[in-house]
Amino acid sequence: MSSTDAERVIVIGAGAAGMASAHALREQGLPAVILEQEARIGEPWRRRHGNLTLNTHRDLSAMPGTSFPKGTPAFPHRDQLVAHLTAFGEGQNLPIEYGIRVDAISRADKLWTVHANGHAWTARDVVVATGRDKHPYMPQWKGAETFGGRLIHAADFGEAAAHAGKSVLVIGAGNSGFDLLNHLIRVQTGQLWLAARNGPAILPKRIAKVAVHKFSPITASLPNRLADFVVATTQRLIWGDMTRYGLPKAPGGGVSRLRSDYTAIAADDGAMNAIKAGRIKVVPTVHAFHTDGTVVLSDGQTVQPDVTIAATGYRTGLEGLVGAFGVLDEKGFPLVNGADHPDAPGLWFLGMRPSIRGCFRESVRQADSIARAILRNRRR
Repeated sequence: MSSTDAERVIVIGAGAAGMASAHALREQGLPAVILEQEARIGEPWRRRHGNLTLNTHRDLSAMPGTSFPKGTPAFPHRDQLVAHLTAFGEGQNLPIEYGIRVDAISRADKLWTVHANGHAWTARDVVVATGRDKHPYMPQWKGAETFGGRLIHAADFGEAAAHAGKSVLVIGAGNSGFDLLNHLIRVQTGQLWLAARNGPAILPKRIAKVAVHKFSPITASLPNRLADFVVATTQRLIWGDMTRYGLPKAPGGGVSRLRSDYTAIAADDGAMNAIKAGRIKVVPTVHAFHTDGTVVLSDGQTVQPDVTIAATGYRTGLEGLVGAFGVLDEKGFPLVNGADHPDAPGLWFLGMRPSIRGCFRESVRQADSIARAILRNRRR
């Protein structure tokens, strides 16, 4: 299949962001097609670990004009999210072409050409919505290649129950690291360690049974300095000075870091109290790995876990797709999110940065903004 319909907007990716984009484009009367490499909606979420629940409230995680079924918990399970996304895509009869793996994007005569499966789609506008968590990132630690123990990325966590009776070292005190620890503390594991290079910005999922994330739109509307103060004050009121338990001091305000270097604010569901109680021991960051299964920390001490989990984040994998256009930063994240880059008009990126509102609500907002901008450009 090929297309030279330049007026049709090409959306790459049928995740929440891609579907929100196609929906918003339709609302503006703009035709679109979604190119999706998987065979069904929600496949990346289906591959996440089975204990996964969202850190975003269900009311801020729903697709446009829809809601989760009655009885859905405040923080939906992975499977409930997949069902919600699938119902939206099918119910809206979105124009999704499955099994289309995009290999490259080129530009000529003010038009973009998307190359995939040996064919080409040409359009004035292309929306890239492939997700910021596409490829697990593993640092190049000394000795990691010959490590005698088990080293996995958080993406391969599996089920928490599989770690029963095992000692576990989690590397990274960010959102992924705390997500794993929130589940591990509910299993009878051996010793748990958290290797932290930086102190986290972290908020509890609930305060007195109230879901904290419901207030995120208010926090998001505040200036950085005030929003940082709100996050830091909440953290200190709930847990006190966590440096007393080994966590390093955070290098900056939580909201400022989220907006500047895309460091998401972690969600706590019991791990912080487990640190205070000594169930989780905080240790310095990792320096090297040995063939005998020991892990050397930056202060010289060693630990020998049964499993080491790198909660070290993800990369977009966009370099091979759009790296030639100067639209990515040194880590491969788009320099402009929710709009087109001035040096690449008509190339739009959606859902590529974390937001305090959550990725779902922010993607819906950005999708609407992009659709309106495309319509304005075409009316000129």
